[in-house]
Amino acid sequence: MPIDRRDLLQVAALTGLTRLAAADEAGQAAAKPLRILVLGGTGFIGPHMVRHALERGHTLTLFNRGKRNSDLFPNVETLIGDRDGGLVVLKDRDWDVVVDNSGYLPRLVRDSAELLADHVGHYLFISTTGVYPFDIGGRGQAVTPVKQAQGFDETSPLQTVEDPESEDIPKYYGQLKVLCEQVVAEVFPGRHTILRPTFIVGPGDETDRFTYWPLRINRGGEVLAPGDPRLPVQYVDARDLAAFVSHVAEQRIGGIFNVAGPEQRLSMAQFLYALRALTTVPVRFTWVESAFLREHGINEWDDLPLRIPVPDPAGPPVVTNAKAVAHGLEFRPLSVTTLDTLAWFATLPAERQAKLRIGLSPEREAELLAAWHNRNA
Repeated sequence: MPIDRRDLLQVAALTGLTRLAAADEAGQAAAKPLRILVLGGTGFIGPHMVRHALERGHTLTLFNRGKRNSDLFPNVETLIGDRDGGLVVLKDRDWDVVVDNSGYLPRLVRDSAELLADHVGHYLFISTTGVYPFDIGGRGQAVTPVKQAQGFDETSPLQTVEDPESEDIPKYYGQLKVLCEQVVAEVFPGRHTILRPTFIVGPGDETDRFTYWPLRINRGGEVLAPGDPRLPVQYVDARDLAAFVSHVAEQRIGGIFNVAGPEQRLSMAQFLYALRALTTVPVRFTWVESAFLREHGINEWDDLPLRIPVPDPAGPPVVTNAKAVAHGLEFRPLSVTTLDTLAWFATLPAERQAKLRIGLSPEREAELLAAWHNRNA
């Protein structure tokens, strides 16, 4: 399928360095420093939230098991415990805001929410766009796409929970998050915020879902581009999510928000051409039909990640972000996310850099391209 000329015209805007997210530049301290409890804080998104909040002048307390990156914040109070039966260190402590970015099971979210209900002013829960009846998060759930004329917004129907007692997170990730959201709303009525991010990317992202593409394009040559070039791509830089978390906490903005970027609709073609503009090596894209890829055993999410199969590739973004943008969500350019992610990736051990956790190997990609060309010869 030919690439629309508009794809090429928008590359400059996508790769430009002119619009850094203002919220990421911490600048002056917040007008009123907050006492913030972070449930987690040492994984991927947590450190970005902690750093941004510290830059804003807030006082933080981290609660985690102390098993991961425990030396990241030596000057920040850390309470060691466990969400599953080990919350005693939180008892009778007071905070202005709790940021829950490690809640996956409604049972455990209820435990923390009920314990903190009389000691915390506001509960900020990190959910997922996977709560909608479409598998945005690539978790392999057997759900049916729902055609929404304007995309999924914060009022759209959510997934139906098949087994409320299940704790199988990989299988029921989105459905369990639905239940978690309900718990937060029940225990903290009128004083909670639920953020629903889509793919979270940027420095520290160990999934390689985003990193695969700039690394592959920077290798040059013929690149297998998957499916319809018009398929949408949605993601949010972890640092933009962190800035929005600080903003929401400081302003006590309640409600539900889709934290999905970029600000404007982005197709897979625009995404790949924008990445190509960041390298000087010769690159050419060969677009291979999704049906062919499936016939050859290619997984929609793991082998060629980030794109979102939808019934209408030329339609609106799968998840709308207008509400969050209206309340202060800002996005840095794709070029900044890309270059910063590559700089972080270059600091990893050589053996880790040599083996991506997702995406096609060079050998497998060459096999598929050869088969595609043979079929169309």
